[in-house]
Amino acid sequence: MRLKDKVAIITGAASGFGEGMARRFAEEGAKVVVADLNARGAERVAAEIGASAIAVASDVSSRSEVEEMVYAAKNAFGRIDIMVNNAGYTHRNGDMLAVDEATFDLITAVNMKAIYHATVAVVPIMERQGGGVILTTASTAGLRPRPGLTWYNASKGWAITATKSMAVELASKNIRVNCLCPVAGETGMLAQFMGEDTPELRAKFRASIPLGRLSTPLDIANAALWLASDEAEFITGVALEVDGGRCI
Repeated sequence: MRLKDKVAIITGAASGFGEGMARRFAEEGAKVVVADLNARGAERVAAEIGASAIAVASDVSSRSEVEEMVYAAKNAFGRIDIMVNNAGYTHRNGDMLAVDEATFDLITAVNMKAIYHATVAVVPIMERQGGGVILTTASTAGLRPRPGLTWYNASKGWAITATKSMAVELASKNIRVNCLCPVAGETGMLAQFMGEDTPELRAKFRASIPLGRLSTPLDIANAALWLASDEAEFITGVALEVDGGRCI
């Protein structure tokens, strides 16, 4: 029960890493707001978790919808202790010049501006409560960028820098800010990261990871759980690699 009586908002929680976090946090005693653009998926995850979770349909690129998400969390559970910026978007692996402007704008809106929206909404609440945790799902792509995902890589590098800067600025308010840097895993975005999803490409990608496999939602959820818990109360400004050694 490492998150007993804590309230966590998790975006992009209808599937993949976000769903893994929502389930794991609930197992450890948290009240969870399962937020996602996919309303039906969010409702499924919240229903399967039970009374300690609610579903909120939210487009994190919209400030008004983020504010509504935060209001729903406060209305349901009375407080907000943990804000997880997990929702993400990418272009397909390929020539950076072939990425159209609308796709570029969506990447920056979801991977970058959403962090701003969430921070503006939750920091005053956390400050009044005496502290809190902000956690972002960044990527190994932000630490060791490789060709084919240039604009996505750049957005995750921004998220890592924002994490470190926020950590310094919010430390006096007892708000810890960290991010996770997962290697690609068994999620719906895998095909986009690789260009296409084939057994051959999966084998090639696995071969680049020293521990010999892709990440799983549980890997990321366990790392997020630790960073969100009081066990990590002296950890802030960290970009934690959860990558099986990929970044070495």
